[in-house]
Amino acid sequence: MTVSNATATNNVTDNLSITKKQETKKNTNELGQAAFLELMITQMNNQNPLSPQDNSEFVAQLAQFSSVEGLERLNTSFNSFMSNNALQASSLVGRSVTVESDTSTLVKGGIVAGSVDLTYPTKDMKVSIYDSTGSLVQAIPVGDVPAGEAVFRWDGQNLEVNGELLDWEADEDSVAAAGKYRFEITATQNGKSEALNTSLSANVNSVTIGENGALILNLAGIGAVDAKDVKQFN
Repeated sequence: MTVSNATATNNVTDNLSITKKQETKKNTNELGQAAFLELMITQMNNQNPLSPQDNSEFVAQLAQFSSVEGLERLNTSFNSFMSNNALQASSLVGRSVTVESDTSTLVKGGIVAGSVDLTYPTKDMKVSIYDSTGSLVQAIPVGDVPAGEAVFRWDGQNLEVNGELLDWEADEDSVAAAGKYRFEITATQNGKSEALNTSLSANVNSVTIGENGALILNLAGIGAVDAKDVKQFN
């Protein structure tokens, strides 16, 4: 008897299909929710109307199915959320952010940017900058500044406030070395001199994911800061 190639191929395909179905049946030992509902409906349709069965156990098991399914969906959503946070975290490393702080790190050839909020206009704002040993590096008189946010940039030598480079007697040959610095900014507000809350820029060295998926930024010269406390991504 002659067997064609097509017939042989069909036989092999059929055998593989049967084998696959058998393996699927062997590996599927658990009762799914759909099959459970079908079984429950079949039982209800075929019960004795004069002596109905107690379906409380079915309902209880159905509630368990729903709870498990809900937990699985929640777990899937949480894993997706964590993955998205991890992706966002990786994109922040190496970037500069602005947070509330009075210390930051000046890198070689870089700048430290920052801001303060003035409730009232002032005529005597002053920026004092100290190094890591606490020694005063520069004390820069700013002068008149309007109410609102005052933005400044410092490159280790010159200070720019609200986009305007200050004309003061800076030592042209002296540039602050790279390192950690503390900024103290004072101004007269409502008739008395007071220290202003300062926000400074810092580079993101690394990011960790804390409890409940919170992003914790590890900032150069500042330390660990929750991402929700970032005022600006530079």
